[in-house]
Amino acid sequence: MIKAKDKVLDDVARVAGGTFSIFSGLRQSVHEDIKARADEMASRLNLVPREDFERLEALVQAQEQRIQALEKTVKNKK
Repeated sequence: MIKAKDKVLDDVARVAGGTFSIFSGLRQSVHEDIKARADEMASRLNLVPREDFERLEALVQAQEQRIQALEKTVKNKK
């Protein structure tokens, strides 16, 4: 009788492990699908990657500082 209970518990543990594996794979699949759809939507909307935006923002700030410095120089020469 004890061996039958052990076998049942082993079977239940095996099924539970298999179920966990299935849900883990499903979660990964859903995650990849959502990421692919988001990337596709961003591409269709012609969005700029964050890295490019931040690089351009830094360039604009540097140019603003140069312009302000040049304006001060011109003002002082008048």
